[in-house]
Amino acid sequence: MIRFTQIIFLAQFFITVNSYSTCNPHKRTVDSASKFQISSISPQRCYWNTHNYPAASTAQLRQNNHGMNNNFLKNSPSKNVGSLNMSDSAKPAMNSQEKKGFFSKITSSLPPANERKKLVPLAMMFFCILFNYTILRDTKDVLMITAPKSGAEVIPFIKTYVNLPAAIGFTVIYSKLCDNMEQKNVFYSCVIPFLLFFASFALIIYPNAGALHPHAFVDKVAAILPLGFSAPLAIVRNWSYALFYVMAEMWGSVVASLLFWSFANEVTTVDEAKKYYPLFGLGANVALIFSGQYVKWVSKMRANLAPGVDAWGMSLKYLMGAVMASGGALIGIFSYMQRNVLTDPACVDVAARAKPKKKKVKMSMKDSFKFLVDSPYIRNLATLVISYGMCINIVEVTWKSKLKLAFPNPNDYSAFMGNFSSVTGAVTLVMMLIGRTIFQKFGWRVAALVTPTMIAVTGLAFFALNIFAPTFVPVATALGTTPLMLAVLIGAAQNILSKSSKYALFDPCKEMAYIPLDQESKTKGKAAVDVIGNPLGKSGGSFIQQVLIFGVGSLAAATPYLAVILAGLIVVWFKAANSLGAQFNDAMAVVESE
Repeated sequence: MIRFTQIIFLAQFFITVNSYSTCNPHKRTVDSASKFQISSISPQRCYWNTHNYPAASTAQLRQNNHGMNNNFLKNSPSKNVGSLNMSDSAKPAMNSQEKKGFFSKITSSLPPANERKKLVPLAMMFFCILFNYTILRDTKDVLMITAPKSGAEVIPFIKTYVNLPAAIGFTVIYSKLCDNMEQKNVFYSCVIPFLLFFASFALIIYPNAGALHPHAFVDKVAAILPLGFSAPLAIVRNWSYALFYVMAEMWGSVVASLLFWSFANEVTTVDEAKKYYPLFGLGANVALIFSGQYVKWVSKMRANLAPGVDAWGMSLKYLMGAVMASGGALIGIFSYMQRNVLTDPACVDVAARAKPKKKKVKMSMKDSFKFLVDSPYIRNLATLVISYGMCINIVEVTWKSKLKLAFPNPNDYSAFMGNFSSVTGAVTLVMMLIGRTIFQKFGWRVAALVTPTMIAVTGLAFFALNIFAPTFVPVATALGTTPLMLAVLIGAAQNILSKSSKYALFDPCKEMAYIPLDQESKTKGKAAVDVIGNPLGKSGGSFIQQVLIFGVGSLAAATPYLAVILAGLIVVWFKAANSLGAQFNDAMAVVESE
């Protein structure tokens, strides 16, 4: 009997010691004691809790436990042992509470149902738009840079003398469409012609490029003109590729920057924009990963085709087929939102949308330009967009000239660009998660300054690598590569970080800035800033490169001057962002007070 009592005492001793973490209010951890039911042992009766009873002597502890042993022996052993185990009813209760707590945390982190109804389709639309833009961007570069008697040097000329006039012409047309059509019909009228052109290019224009391109005529003109005209003549020689290049560029400016964000601003509130705009690109940048890998897959397929087969013709059919499919999904989602979201009072203010809109004051192109120039707010916005376009163009053209030297074969070039797009999407996903925190903790101004800071650091590092190339030869050798490939990789890293910060922070900042404006400024101001500002920034950078190339003889010789100009543009960008940050806060204060 004594031995049995000792055994029971030891069992109680270990159970009580194991329950210390539960009895001690300063140590709420779950350990092996959770196997037992200790609810009958209250914190006041936790005899081994030396924190609650610091003065308890050894004799007192023995006496207390002796009493507990006697009480234990008065009852049947099986009953007491059973009382020490967790009851069957307690286990499901605790499991259900744990499950309820887990699911409640997930549910609480999700947006409300009325917000999900519009945010999910918006994210899907952005996914489709950027999926197409990635394919188009990679395809236009391969087409134009690897075209007959062409190269990266043609990009500054095509952006200045083709892209910019096309953008100005579209702005005039878009302004007329906005004055005479509903916004949803403007969307359809802009997107559908793009898709029809890309399908026609793959099926009709490219297969007949040999007959459409005036190679013989351009060769005669090139024999008369100086060698410096080779880049402009390459545009004429490959005019259909140049047209594809412009249409691909305008897909980003028109569909992504103008049409999508105009629609997003129409259906979201300021508070929703602050919370979810940085996250819109999460799904969109998954599209970068998928589209990049799709481009890479098509490139590998081209390499395995039989001799004599038109490899690029086949690949263009696959690439433009994907563009058409994604474009069809984009139109379908937009139509769904028109029917089901914009008519739901829980999602949008239907009463406000049903009110007759004020008749718009029609403005001439001259009056519209004067209106924008006289508005410091719009002027700062335009400065941000133009500065980004000039900075990225100054660095990107130099990088692409190195890229063609490293990958002269179109298949290799396209495969590299596919991997480049996938990595850009992955890095942007991370940047967008960080971007939401930046918006919430530091506000609009700090978020707007991240992109120019990123471009300044990485861009100047890339130019330093090119200017002081001989210094980095030992570094390239130690890394097992060549100085050319090292420059390509550093330039790729610069482009990836710059574009990811643009997608994650610059674009949401720019679109948030339109929300507190009146309808006139939103519509015509946004059209001018996005559709003209983007090409003007890129063509401005291109014009600078053209002047330097003619002045110093080559793009490589112009690199030191481009680095200095980049630094000056960053300073202007910083000033405009700081000024717009103060104006945005003042405008938001007015909106919130109304």
